[in-house]
Amino acid sequence: MNRSFWKGKKIFLTGHTGFKGSWLSLWLSQLGAEVYGYSLGPCTQPSLFKIANVDKFINSTIGDIRDLTSLKRSLDACSPDIIIHMAAQPLVRKSYADPIETFSTNVMGTANILEAARSCKNLAVLLNVTTDKVYENNEWVWPYRETDRLGGSDPYSNSKSCSELITASYRKSFFSDSTCRVVTARAGNVIGGGDWSEDRLIPDIVRAYSHGGKISIRNPLAIRPWQHVLESLSGYLSLVEHLVSKNNDYLSSWNFGPGTSDFMTVQDLVKCIQEETKMSVSFDLGQSNLHEAQILKLDNSQAREYLGWRNAWDYKKAISHTINWYLEHLNGANPLDLTLEHIKDYEKCL
Repeated sequence: MNRSFWKGKKIFLTGHTGFKGSWLSLWLSQLGAEVYGYSLGPCTQPSLFKIANVDKFINSTIGDIRDLTSLKRSLDACSPDIIIHMAAQPLVRKSYADPIETFSTNVMGTANILEAARSCKNLAVLLNVTTDKVYENNEWVWPYRETDRLGGSDPYSNSKSCSELITASYRKSFFSDSTCRVVTARAGNVIGGGDWSEDRLIPDIVRAYSHGGKISIRNPLAIRPWQHVLESLSGYLSLVEHLVSKNNDYLSSWNFGPGTSDFMTVQDLVKCIQEETKMSVSFDLGQSNLHEAQILKLDNSQAREYLGWRNAWDYKKAISHTINWYLEHLNGANPLDLTLEHIKDYEKCL
């Protein structure tokens, strides 16, 4: 991580009040960047954004990316060097319950940020963060590469695939002669302290542990590319640095996921949590009639080859840091101090 690169850079970050957005806001502020956040208010209670007082470290605007007029006003006021677009409806099961909100946020929200960015004179990079679920899932054992076909059966995955296509359209139609690089990043399933989203495995485990309840595991044999949230964020930052400082090796989409030895099933992750942390939680094997991919792996060889990016923490360290964050928070530790401490620990491994 080149700290001098980020010092004084103006970063416009959508989705800054979310789980990943809060971690990235704090990291960028520690790197000396001038961060301008634009997002709806936190969608969970509690939220890392609130309890870590993230708004004290950045310029925060509460707004809807579906409101093009408001978005453009905030973007023009910032005049950013870099845009990182993370605002989204991020949950698969919620996308079944409210597909219209999912499509309007993830599709038109993307179109709005790209349209508003056209008037940014100093813009060097626009990074649209999508997901590992953008690929047409064939339930095969091979990791998906950036050149594999896009798809998505559920509304969330499909909306993110549409977001990729919109980005490609704007890149070719409006940014082909521009000095601004427009790219997308697809990260694996992230874990880390401060996530209280519904229907996510570790937040559900923490809730069950703290309240003495029981959780239901819907799909115990599903394979996912689990990684700590800082792994994906380091990939985004490495990519932005590369695109600004290099004039070659330009590619449009990037995977950031764990190495093949760190792919594991939901059931294996639960067992690892119990072994690594001695956390005792009761589980039931539940059922779901909603379609979710069974096997999902990412090929990260492009990022390793062109960016020199690698995973700094294996799955054991990722799980240990994640669970310890929650346990220390439950024991009264300051969430801001915990988050900044984990960022420093991670930077030492880069």
